[in-house]
Amino acid sequence: MAEITLSGDRITGRGTSLNPFVLLDDAHGFIGFATAVFGAHEVEQARTATPGGLLIHAELRLGDALLLLADRQPGWPPRPGLLQLWIDDASEVITRAEPHGATVVTPPTPFYGSLTLARLLDPWGNLWWLYEPVPGQPDPRPAWEGGDDTVFRTLDEHLRASGG
Repeated sequence: MAEITLSGDRITGRGTSLNPFVLLDDAHGFIGFATAVFGAHEVEQARTATPGGLLIHAELRLGDALLLLADRQPGWPPRPGLLQLWIDDASEVITRAEPHGATVVTPPTPFYGSLTLARLLDPWGNLWWLYEPVPGQPDPRPAWEGGDDTVFRTLDEHLRASGG
């Protein structure tokens, strides 16, 4: 069967095979947050505003990924995202994010595959899965074998408390 998705060398735009898109209130503020916390870079030529000043389209480069975003237009519901981001230092990102209104959902916790996993909820309702490679870190013992349940429990508690 032929590939359905395009590889990077066949994409004519600025994105990758999959580019998430979120609808937010205060897209300008979100751009500032992502820049300060994650070191995102706005793709300036993509910024498109309505005559009223709301952003109908903007793009942020995060590493080799592209996050598309827009202000919620009148009558549109917000559509925050569940976003995975590979980072160098989860604790540092949390330290940068909290003063900008983010909430820690999952503190940096050893995860499988020599990874540390943390989760942040930003002020726009996006839930960020932050993956930090930690070469040589042993896999944790599974919760069902008496190991730590932080990774699942914190997500479960957050989603149940927020109604999804």
